Amino acid sequence: MRPSEATVNEPARSGTALVHAEYHLFQITDPQGPVADDLDASNTGLIGADGGAIEVTTGIHTGDVHVTVEPHSKRPIPAQGWEEIAEISCNSPSGELLVTSSTDDPADLPSLAYQGPGSYRLRVHVRGRDRAVDQTVLDEAVESYLIQSWPAAHQDALPVQATDTYGTQVRAQPANDTIVIDHEDSLDTQTGCERGILRRAGHGDYS
Repeated sequence: MRPSEATVNEPARSGTALVHAEYHLFQITDPQGPVADDLDASNTGLIGADGGAIEVTTGIHTGDVHVTVEPHSKRPIPAQGWEEIAEISCNSPSGELLVTSSTDDPADLPSLAYQGPGSYRLRVHVRGRDRAVDQTVLDEAVESYLIQSWPAAHQDALPVQATDTYGTQVRAQPANDTIVIDHEDSLDTQTGCERGILRRAGHGDYS
């Protein structure tokens, strides 16, 4: 019996772990160099890039989120049951394309570049971003992410599916602007200041 395309394209080695998000993000990085040119998250509402690292935008300000990675040998179909989906291209200099916290600690997850150094396409899925916007350190993680990867030539980043409220807010903001959420416990002013400090520090400006 001829194997189906789904069987042929099963994930090489998938994994799930809790990843710590801070300042509304966690990252995808390579220890040997930049993986993507700068891209503001307002382009997709979910993913961007800054300082050579891909940034995945979370609803929660600080806390753990569930992340699953699925490296594929060729382009998979988008998974069902997710609220937002977006794609971005990247390059892995070392073949170690890793999900990390915002403090650069690698999560206990397989590399997304399982075929070694080269160009890859990432498809990020999320659900649950509207459940705890701007909150910090909940008793349990309420946001879940699925990251599919496969070897592919560079293409522009694009949103695939856009249905959550937080993504709508992110896409509505001018590039590099502070996200403003109408939320009783909002930390957006603090978040904007903190992200600005981090961005300036990354360029050697500690003022």
